[in-house]
Amino acid sequence: MRIIVGVSGASGVMMSKKLIETLKAETNCEIHLVVTDSAAQTWALECGCDVSELYDLADVNYEPYDMAANISSGSFVTDGMIVLPCSMKTLAGIVSGYTDNLLLRAADVCIKEGRKLILCPRETPLSKIHLRNMYDAADLGCTIVPPMLTFYSGAETIDEQINHIVGKILLQFGIVPNNFKQWKN
Repeated sequence: MRIIVGVSGASGVMMSKKLIETLKAETNCEIHLVVTDSAAQTWALECGCDVSELYDLADVNYEPYDMAANISSGSFVTDGMIVLPCSMKTLAGIVSGYTDNLLLRAADVCIKEGRKLILCPRETPLSKIHLRNMYDAADLGCTIVPPMLTFYSGAETIDEQINHIVGKILLQFGIVPNNFKQWKN
């Protein structure tokens, strides 16, 4: 399996680290990572450490403006892409086809090639523009998985909430992490 992970500048960048750690622990997955400049800045503000900790987890890292990178071409076959977190700017770029950085181009490739594209929008409250862009992304075939709190899983900590969100994202690829608590009636 080969998955692209895109990290944009919305709050919640630490979720991308948990996503990559879980992918590495649960699968034989080749992880291709692209982090926007805004995401690197948000990482420093929210995590208090260097973004290199995130880069060290991926199999392949790309510069955010390397438009000649493998993931910018449809002939480089992947199983899809996850954008976590997905800023409203990134969402708008994806929906409009505005590919001025590698994250946006890789998402555009997934759409044009009919590959999975999971968007995890992080914003609150949501404006009509945000909601319209999410609707349009879904209409283009993207799956929208907002990182929302859940309570049925019994999560009591932020880490447990993040584990649940990561589990919901990975279910889209048929991956059920060991620490994911499924609904039980």
